Amino acid sequence: MVIETKRLIITTASQVEMIRFIEAQTDEILIKAYREMLQGCLDHPDHWEWYAIWFIKTKYGSHIGDLSFKGLNEDGSVEIGYGISEINQGNGYATEAVNAVVTWALKQPRVLRVEAETEPDNRASQRVLEKCGFILSGIIGEEGPRFYKTC
Repeated sequence: MVIETKRLIITTASQVEMIRFIEAQTDEILIKAYREMLQGCLDHPDHWEWYAIWFIKTKYGSHIGDLSFKGLNEDGSVEIGYGISEINQGNGYATEAVNAVVTWALKQPRVLRVEAETEPDNRASQRVLEKCGFILSGIIGEEGPRFYKTC
């Protein structure tokens, strides 16, 4: 899957790319999360995009971040997570990437709602969600407040 925006190219990673990406990580928490994502891809190959790492690159080819969904739920919801490298934050890349991928997701069959969760003090991430049309759900999840966007 490839999604292009004005400044970005966002692609789902292949199995080989995911393995290489995992092997390059040093944070044990991220390694565990990425391994779970890869296993989700392998367990659900027909729904690869809902479990894979999506690489966020500039049109010039610089890898600046990644995002992912946490599976496709029976109720038609998907949860998105995202991150932009610290050096590239503050340039609107997260908003641009999230907006493009969420727009794509809400056009897919069976997807009725996209959800996200942020840490309570992560105002930058909350602002990204707000700019992309998400609203607070009133639910506090494991990490903090939950947001959602529907069709």
